[in-house]
Amino acid sequence: MRECFGASMVHKSSDRNLSIALSELSRLADKLYVSDFVVEHAAYTYHKALGRGLVRGRSISGMISASLYEACQNTNTPRTLKDVAKIVNMKKKDLAKYYCLLVRELGLAIPVVDPVKWVSRIASRAKLSERTQRRAFEILNVVKESKTSAGKDPMGLAASALYLASTMAREDDHTVTQKDIAEAAGVTEVTIRNRIKGLKHLWILKEGERHYSI
Repeated sequence: MRECFGASMVHKSSDRNLSIALSELSRLADKLYVSDFVVEHAAYTYHKALGRGLVRGRSISGMISASLYEACQNTNTPRTLKDVAKIVNMKKKDLAKYYCLLVRELGLAIPVVDPVKWVSRIASRAKLSERTQRRAFEILNVVKESKTSAGKDPMGLAASALYLASTMAREDDHTVTQKDIAEAAGVTEVTIRNRIKGLKHLWILKEGERHYSI
């Protein structure tokens, strides 16, 4: 009798936990403007974490936010850890710990994010021209072909490609600065400076091949 009562209490506690989490998920999803598919993926991940006992003793808000970020990553929805942390009023490093916990304990795959997906978003924030965006896409395609992007922050690569592209199209975006693009991307100017040299080198090599083949 006592065992049945205990099991019933645990079940009710889990149901209440899930109800609170899904309500928070709905609120976060509205603020991040993500699709129903992303929400369903996040709910599934959280449910798995709840079943494995990962939520016990931890913040429901932190776990559901991490589940939402994981869903964005796995559905190629361009939202950063910083985006999610901001709307839940949490430090990025703390949210990252929750995310790493999910990845480790649930055996989740960490997808490789294509920096091309971030170009339009950064360009829109920095008010860059279509011509600059197209050139940035070309630069990133060269990077992809060179297979040198592994391990590099996709947002930083996208921002650096846009800055390099803007210097090539000065008639369109002659006033944009590294600071402008860094702020639009949520990265540091140092990140852009560190990437620019490598991008320039790859682009010059590619242009040289084009001219040689003509």
